[in-house]
Amino acid sequence: MSDRTVITGIGVIAPNGIGADAFWKATQAGTSVLGRVTREGCEHLPLRVAGEVRGFDPASMVEERYLVQTDRYTHHALAAADLALEDGRLGRADYEDDPFSVGVVTAAGSGGGEFGQRELQHLWEQGPRYVGPYQSIAWFYAASTGQISIRRGLKGPCGVVAADEAGGLDAFAHAARAIRQGSRAMLVGATEAPLAPYSIVCQLGYEALSTHDDPERAYRPFTDKACGYVPAEGGAMFLVEDERAARRRGASVRAVLAGHAATFTGPHRPETAEKSGEGLAHAIRGALRDAGCAPEEVDVVFADAVGTPQADRAEAAAILSALGAHGRTVPVTAPKTGTGRAYCAAPVLDTAAAVLALEHGIVPPTPNVFDVCHDLDVVTGSARTTELRTALVLSRGLMGSNAALVLRIPA
Repeated sequence: MSDRTVITGIGVIAPNGIGADAFWKATQAGTSVLGRVTREGCEHLPLRVAGEVRGFDPASMVEERYLVQTDRYTHHALAAADLALEDGRLGRADYEDDPFSVGVVTAAGSGGGEFGQRELQHLWEQGPRYVGPYQSIAWFYAASTGQISIRRGLKGPCGVVAADEAGGLDAFAHAARAIRQGSRAMLVGATEAPLAPYSIVCQLGYEALSTHDDPERAYRPFTDKACGYVPAEGGAMFLVEDERAARRRGASVRAVLAGHAATFTGPHRPETAEKSGEGLAHAIRGALRDAGCAPEEVDVVFADAVGTPQADRAEAAAILSALGAHGRTVPVTAPKTGTGRAYCAAPVLDTAAAVLALEHGIVPPTPNVFDVCHDLDVVTGSARTTELRTALVLSRGLMGSNAALVLRIPA
């Protein structure tokens, strides 16, 4: 087995596109799809703007017997897993002789809130006999991992990471470790569906949540108009493999998972912003060290972009601290300002964008962001064409997790 874990397949279910091609077309164009929340039962809630996945018909991609057992966030995961396997050209015939060689790891922050709310309403209004048996599993954070492995016959290492938004990046580290320990391939990623009424009410306690009613102004990190983030649903799944095994079967290597590191610094509050920045800087240094990468080798940074003045200031300080003088000139982007912040799936979608950016030599812009007030080269307005070999993806959880992931183009 080689020492390198590589990405060979990408599957995306995002507010700005279904499939990697549609997602990238909208991302590089800087298209913003943020809009008013349209979900039934949300009309009276303070959250006005979000990134909804539209045009997604789960019944066209997933069998009915799986749909009735699962929440919307798992529908996204099942469909994205199919797209990733198709993109990586890995079919059941490729592993049916050894199903224990392929596993699944996902991250989840909100779980199956829509399913859970519906069944609890049945309990309240009609009684326990009207609660479906799948209430016991559909809401659970591990539901997507379990259903993907069952549906696809994957019997290798399976797990779920529940570590705030940063868990989306941590899942890649878990997958890479499984491959180093002998697994042939892993499906890895995260999807979320946090826009049901119950889920939204839970999020209203987050100080960083934006309740601005204008989609063009609700999420503007790194500016003096920053007023928080808007949530989103969707996500992505990836097929990652041992490099030698991937090349033996003729797979196209899209990117190398070169380095990862994580830290924990406690819940995000204005008074703890400086500590959060220090933790993120430490994670960046750790990921670069893990990748054997010098700071000046980083060609683009995909920022976490919480969108509050204190959090943005801390992230800018972390980038400048970890990358030194290079931090002032390296292109920084946050495509999620056009789709919303999908919790654990946010850095996973950033990872998809980073891989595609490396492939095309294009840094996508940061929608709705102008007049940057930090000492960073934030790409705004339109995409920037440049040679790219190394991408740094950052993520922070609202409860204190920090993570950094280094991606490199294959040699």
